[in-house]
Amino acid sequence: MADMSPEKTPMPVADPLIRNKNFKEVALGYTAEMAMAEANRCLNCKNRPCVSGCPVNVQIPEFISEVANGNFEKAYEIIKATNALPAVCGRVCPQESQCEGKCVRGIKGESVGIGRLERFVADYCMKNGCGDSFEQPPKNGKKVAVIGAGPSGLTCAGDLIAKGYDVTVFEAFHAAGGVLIYGIPEFRLPKSIVKAEIESLKKKGVKILTDMVIGKILTVDEIIEMGFEAVFIGSGAGLPMFMGIEGESSVGVYSANEFLTRINLMKAYSEQYDTPIKKAKNIAVVGGGNVAMDAARCAKRLGAENVYIIYRRSEAEMPARKEEIEHAKEEQIEFKLLCNPKRILSGKDGSVVGVECIKMQLGEPDASGRRRPVEIDGSEFILDVESVIMALGTTPNPLIRTTTEGIEANKRGCLVVDENMKTTKDGVYAGGDAVTGAATVILAMGAGKQAAKSIDEYLKGK
Repeated sequence: MADMSPEKTPMPVADPLIRNKNFKEVALGYTAEMAMAEANRCLNCKNRPCVSGCPVNVQIPEFISEVANGNFEKAYEIIKATNALPAVCGRVCPQESQCEGKCVRGIKGESVGIGRLERFVADYCMKNGCGDSFEQPPKNGKKVAVIGAGPSGLTCAGDLIAKGYDVTVFEAFHAAGGVLIYGIPEFRLPKSIVKAEIESLKKKGVKILTDMVIGKILTVDEIIEMGFEAVFIGSGAGLPMFMGIEGESSVGVYSANEFLTRINLMKAYSEQYDTPIKKAKNIAVVGGGNVAMDAARCAKRLGAENVYIIYRRSEAEMPARKEEIEHAKEEQIEFKLLCNPKRILSGKDGSVVGVECIKMQLGEPDASGRRRPVEIDGSEFILDVESVIMALGTTPNPLIRTTTEGIEANKRGCLVVDENMKTTKDGVYAGGDAVTGAATVILAMGAGKQAAKSIDEYLKGK
């Protein structure tokens, strides 16, 4: 019998004024009792709207009813059948706009905590070493190459290995994981979890080669010449965007991409590494997405006293997840809304000393459907900061498309694919941020899944 309480079982979290000084995980996860109580709120609807909201089609009511009965291992097997990275998705998916956004319980009250339950089940099985029994399928003798060991590439590789292909992943960085390793901070997604998910793929036979910058070390055509019969490009969107304002090349201006990579991949937060990163007392982060929240919360943890988020619209238009905004506020990040930087001020030595902002008001809606921010004349003011982090989004790196004949990209530099994730070049497929521009982990995984299915059909038909 479903429990009719209108609210979700709350998720325990670390104390904000302690956690904003360390990189330990903020959300602490459910206990078994909490998970079973939350699972009992599921109505087990006939038409299962939550599943249609999941880009990888996790069989949500099925896994939740196993959790309700305490069969955590069975629940894990159900999730793992369609989702290669459940411990990751349970933490970083925007559930509120996907599975939970479609949950019938959410009509009168709060939706079922699907993400929290997914996380609980994955963590339970990681701790107790269950659920990773893998039936090695017979090898079909065909080789597929995957470029990029981020969410789309890893998902594609996992699905292809399960179909009997020989899969090699080429990763540009020295560690696999893509944005899960270099972008999302430790306190939101512990790296040990990402590593465990990657290890389980390796156990299944996925080969991962690191420090392989495709387009420099090898081209896509050379990979095909090496006997790979299909290639999946999941190289992400690693090229940061800037505003093009005066002073942007001053010392102490970072892209969020570089700032987060130095912290997460190169461990600038740990005393054991000497990764250079400018420690500033006052830092401004420009932008309103999850990446801006991540950068601001990292800056606070590195010891900044005042961290400002400068965003040109109001909180209602912020693309970041509600939970991220709440966590940032609790950690004493200051929000400067309806403000936009006009120029960055620097001292004699070329280092940042401040940012001049102007106040904005919201006018008519623009192409994105959000109201367009308009400057208020004469409302300029100066924010004293020694560092500015630009979190304005990223676009795909042009390296692969400029070194591959016959592969088309659109004017934003994203690779063009059809509904089967096929590019304009025969045998080459692509997905994730390399195709969409910066988006979510789960959408990239959905693309990797679709591509694996298409590659399988293509190679079977060959």
